[in-house]
Amino acid sequence: MKVVIKKEKLEKEMQAMLNCGGRLTGSRGHRQYVEYIKSRLREMGLEYYVDPFFFRRWESTGYSLSLLDRDKETPVFVSSAHPYSGETPAAGIVEELVLVQPMMQNIRDTKGKIAVIEYKNLDILPAAFAFDKRSAYPEDLKLPGKYAGPVTTTFVKNYYGKLCKKAGAKAAVFAWQNINDDMVEGQYLPFVLDYQGVPILWVNETNGRKVIAAARNHQKARFTLTANIEPNACAETVYCILKGRRPDECVIINTHTDGSNCVEENGPPALLAMLEELKGQKLERNHLFLFTAGHFRLPEFAEKATGGAQASSRWLHMHRALWDGKNGHIKAVCTLTLEHLGCLEWAVVDGKYQYTGQLQPELVYTGNQFVNDLYIEEVKQNRSRVRTMTLRGHNNMHFGEGQNFCQMGIPDIALCTAPDYLCVESPEQELEKFDLNVMVEQTQTFANLAVKLENIPTERIGKAEPFSILTSHDPAGGTDWTMDGLIKKLKNRAHR
Repeated sequence: MKVVIKKEKLEKEMQAMLNCGGRLTGSRGHRQYVEYIKSRLREMGLEYYVDPFFFRRWESTGYSLSLLDRDKETPVFVSSAHPYSGETPAAGIVEELVLVQPMMQNIRDTKGKIAVIEYKNLDILPAAFAFDKRSAYPEDLKLPGKYAGPVTTTFVKNYYGKLCKKAGAKAAVFAWQNINDDMVEGQYLPFVLDYQGVPILWVNETNGRKVIAAARNHQKARFTLTANIEPNACAETVYCILKGRRPDECVIINTHTDGSNCVEENGPPALLAMLEELKGQKLERNHLFLFTAGHFRLPEFAEKATGGAQASSRWLHMHRALWDGKNGHIKAVCTLTLEHLGCLEWAVVDGKYQYTGQLQPELVYTGNQFVNDLYIEEVKQNRSRVRTMTLRGHNNMHFGEGQNFCQMGIPDIALCTAPDYLCVESPEQELEKFDLNVMVEQTQTFANLAVKLENIPTERIGKAEPFSILTSHDPAGGTDWTMDGLIKKLKNRAHR
């Protein structure tokens, strides 16, 4: 059996997605795109199933910030609004700015006022804290030594909003520090928090200096953040099954449908392209294609009973008969997860945030050594452009919608590339940072993996390994922090 991913069809699927615009969870664009997915499944003659979920949706409708000095009002450019933070009246609020000191020493002074917090780029955690490297291709590929950037920083420093709410602040301005201005523009971050109860705006470092100076002078500011709130917004997870000769086993091919730009999330176009090629094939196992909703509203979609880290955990909890292999249920033997395809590397070079001329390193989680070797062999044989690093889940971190499958013991091969622009909202949908040809190759890789898995016995595929804890193989090429690596290092020192 051979399947060929056609560039023109994948391009058509990408354009259909882009035509829907922004696709944040439950938004008009997201609902429109899910309807498109269902229409494509009908066109293919496939039966599909829908799980509707209802949740409280928050969406910014406008924001502004200006500094007041006597009779003068000076507008300040705002990089973005903090999602699910809070809202002001349409006319905004006018209150004194209070600069919050390091370690939140004076947070209580923000009561009834506008807190100003210097939000420094996280640059102290080594990459080995978050990632445990299995292998790489090319073999000399390394990740940056520090675990940093807008996504990382906001995920770790995610408690500032709650502290402002508890202190009684009427609003807050988070001023980025030690990070490029262009890199933070339009960031929809952090998207993993529940409703904060206090309106928050982000400003870049350049404009942050103006706000900080005004706060030191006890100036007032006009702060506006309006939002639309839907108490019972709906988002749908959709899935379909290609029947195989062995009805008791399946391979799950997984992604999510909500996102902020052309790469977050472009997994659905890849899945639709794979479906088109696989649907007429004689398959050994069932192939379940899962289009998950809720990735950008995790507090209301994650289910603790099945991992609780990603939106797919809700589907796993509801449909155990389709994957857990117990009491006559279907057994999932592997999960293929596709997220964030075709990413080009953008970084700060000579002080400017720009394209480096290379592909963004692909992060691919592999649930055990067998599927890891299967993936690496495939990219070596059939990729012309590739920079990929495979990872083991580490310190309870496994980014992307493949995580909960691995936690449930299903070995996964999960692409989850993580560029700094991943969560940016922009009119161009970050298309300048995307390469369709790379996406075609990546999709073909996963289609080939699906074909190869057909001929591999379940016992060889094996089970998912538990996440590593504390010690890891350093993805930045430094010390091997595993116990074996540390012992080896000590022995080498002893022999000197």
